[in-house]
Amino acid sequence: MPYDLSRFDLGDMLKSSISLREASAGAPTLEASAQRVCRFLYDELTGPDTERACALVRCYKTHPYGSLEPELQRFAKKQLAGNEEPPASMKCLTLVATVGQNAAWNSRFLSMGHRAIPLPSPEIVERAPMISQLIKELGLEISSLLHGSPDVVKELAGKRHGVFHVKDAAGSPYIPAQQEFVQKYGIRSVLGFGGVLYTGDLFAVILFATVHISDTAAQRFRTLALDVKSSFSKFSEANVFNAFRSTPTSPIPRV
Repeated sequence: MPYDLSRFDLGDMLKSSISLREASAGAPTLEASAQRVCRFLYDELTGPDTERACALVRCYKTHPYGSLEPELQRFAKKQLAGNEEPPASMKCLTLVATVGQNAAWNSRFLSMGHRAIPLPSPEIVERAPMISQLIKELGLEISSLLHGSPDVVKELAGKRHGVFHVKDAAGSPYIPAQQEFVQKYGIRSVLGFGGVLYTGDLFAVILFATVHISDTAAQRFRTLALDVKSSFSKFSEANVFNAFRSTPTSPIPRV
């Protein structure tokens, strides 16, 4: 059943909530569940005059550096200054699922710059406008997310979820790659929704839409954030990723 993202009324929210839970149920890993979430949103969200409302849908999760696949560790380490091995506890914002209109946007292994983004300190996170704003609009303190005590983790996991909304993507300081992505693919609004899992890790699903998303429509995704959180909370840290595979070689431009 299609849902018009440009208006996304109360009925759409209620019906899509049920369908989203059904779509993500029964997956063997968090990655597989996240891929089903992204596929559902990409296929079912439409515009008033378009078959699909999103050019790209992605899901991210913070994950300890020491628990990443070896290839993702190498990817994250290359983005840091110096040659020292990062601490195993360092959080990395990790791409776990992606679905989009380009062939290369349908595999997390083909992302050039977003597969595992290291978050070594609040100061460095603040230099990445989209990431820092995403964390803040979800109601989180950057320092608590990166270095929270067990009590803070418990408090965050119990209460924190929300939305990140950029109504006008063109020219926004929070959305990078303006010319090669926003302008080229006609991105008009960006909407993220997510929260904190029982591990203290952040998850976020981000919609890059080719239709305008109103503030009212965006806020209704808070309910979907709880649905996805419920699905993701069923997985232990040992069941986050699918079986590891090597990065394929591809000449396709990647995002």
